[in-house]
Amino acid sequence: MLCKIKKKFIGDRAFYKMVLAVAVPIMIQNGITNFVGLLDNIMVGQIGTEQMSGVAIVNQLMMVYYLCIFGGLAGAGIFTAQYFGQGDTEGIQHTFRYKFWMALILTAGAISIFLLKGENLIQMYLSGSSDGGDLTAALHYGKIYMEVMLLGLPAFMAVQIYVSTLRECGETVVPMKAGIAAVFVNLLLNYILIYGKLGLPSMGVVGAAIATVISRYVEATIVIVWTHRHKEKNGYIAGIYRTLRVPKHLIGKYFIKGAPLLINETMWSSGMAMLTQCYSVRGLSVIAGLNIANTINNVFNVVFIAMGDAVAIIIGQLLGAGKMEEARDTDNKIIAFSVTCCIGIAAVMILIAPFFPEIYNTTDDVKALAVQFIIAQAIFMPQAAFMHASYFTLRSGGKTIITFLFDSVFVWCVSVPVAYCLSRFTAFPVIAIFAMVQIADWIKCVIGFILVKKGVWLQNIVAK
Repeated sequence: MLCKIKKKFIGDRAFYKMVLAVAVPIMIQNGITNFVGLLDNIMVGQIGTEQMSGVAIVNQLMMVYYLCIFGGLAGAGIFTAQYFGQGDTEGIQHTFRYKFWMALILTAGAISIFLLKGENLIQMYLSGSSDGGDLTAALHYGKIYMEVMLLGLPAFMAVQIYVSTLRECGETVVPMKAGIAAVFVNLLLNYILIYGKLGLPSMGVVGAAIATVISRYVEATIVIVWTHRHKEKNGYIAGIYRTLRVPKHLIGKYFIKGAPLLINETMWSSGMAMLTQCYSVRGLSVIAGLNIANTINNVFNVVFIAMGDAVAIIIGQLLGAGKMEEARDTDNKIIAFSVTCCIGIAAVMILIAPFFPEIYNTTDDVKALAVQFIIAQAIFMPQAAFMHASYFTLRSGGKTIITFLFDSVFVWCVSVPVAYCLSRFTAFPVIAIFAMVQIADWIKCVIGFILVKKGVWLQNIVAK
């Protein structure tokens, strides 16, 4: 029995070398990005609770746009990975051009919404008590931060089009290097612009936004220039802009697969924003405490995020090549590896939880809440790792309707109602409400386990 389990869930050295070759560059890129985001957050947090809370609210709203882009491009990305597995360069060109139009439409829509309704959206999170800070000041800082951040959305759009295609074609190192360069530019400019160094005025949250925008254009420049200068390696990029036309029958094919992912990411991210809004009715201190916890959590969750990307890339290519049994075996081992790694990472998070919030210039109540949120997030991290890997397993086989139900429908039908009712109609502490929302995800874990085990995702969607 033990030997059977070992064979099913544990790979050999060559297996882990192959998985880590894909996952580690993504971990490094995301890890450095999130670490610099952590330093950025700390720098803003040194100014005051209102500034930190205003920036946190805007970043939560911006996350809805970011995930819309991910979802909008992901449908075509499923085809890209399988086209690459088949060696179909023309197919990759079609998906690239489809991504361009999808990202352009989504970005234009997002900018319009934030310009017209940005203040109202920020205000939603400031409807609770003023416990922990000045709500009017938090609104002001959020508004001016958002106005500058909008300038960086075109660069973010371009990066996602190129980076997603490079990764789906097996190139993860260049996006990693571009990301590293960008985050160091961001970090340096944060220090100069937030605090007013080198003779420049102290710009506070505006300086943080300017630094982020500039770093995004740096990343976009590096990725785009490298891709076009290495046409021998990226054959699909040759003549990519001679036309932006995508055959009508392929638009429909990509959209049918991608629409559920776009809707899913939109609903899921807005659901996450709604969960934060539910917690926020307990006061501004909750927003600040959750922001501190999310910052350190983002640094540690890069492992299971990268493992999800590894599932999408490796399993997608195996399915495109028609290697179904190898895909099933590889998927089992990657999921087990991801969950095991996150158990160890969770232990580290719990150890540092009491010390990390002390870095911030905020109240003792905010720091105490942050410690509780960090511990809770650590406890539920292995659970999150399993759900994330299961989601990407189902998505790699084109089961986008199932992933839509599995992810965003669950959030809106289970997670949000639980948080809404408990936050408004009970006297439970906010940390207990947070934990109950995570416990509700056990339902999703069971569903994910059943679907992955049944192998409903084992299909080649680009077979001719």
